[in-house]
Amino acid sequence: MPAPHSAFAENAIHQPARAQFEAFLQDHRTMLNNCLNGLTEEQARRSLVSSRTTLLGLVKHATFVEKVWFDEAVTCRSRAEIGIPAGPDESFILTDEDTIASVQQAHREAYEAARQATSSLALDDMLLGNRRGPLPLHWVYLHVLRELAQHCGHADILREQILDS
Repeated sequence: MPAPHSAFAENAIHQPARAQFEAFLQDHRTMLNNCLNGLTEEQARRSLVSSRTTLLGLVKHATFVEKVWFDEAVTCRSRAEIGIPAGPDESFILTDEDTIASVQQAHREAYEAARQATSSLALDDMLLGNRRGPLPLHWVYLHVLRELAQHCGHADILREQILDS
């Protein structure tokens, strides 16, 4: 996948750590969301591995990730209250209503809400709503960045296979 047009991380080299975390997160959010651009609905749903992983499913799962780490962990609301699956495996399940446009929009809304939810927090502030117990925001940023980076790699490979077939 090509890098986003405005590579936020490159512009944050001399910024404080918080701005760097947010820039790297945003770059990966944008890259993952954009993996669906230019595909047909069939291509986005195409299954090339034995798991439920599809390009559309990866972006849908990323929405789940944003809500777990930046809604559940920040607000202490349950997953049922938030309206997300109980576990990550279910977050890859696609419904007939899931389209490229709807999944991309839900993902954008989730990461915008995540930015809003953390905007008043400091990196060392503790998030109390995770099942592991209290976690500092900087750890959560690193965890989500790791997960998004892995999924961007998965998306690169799947997209390459789809476009080459």
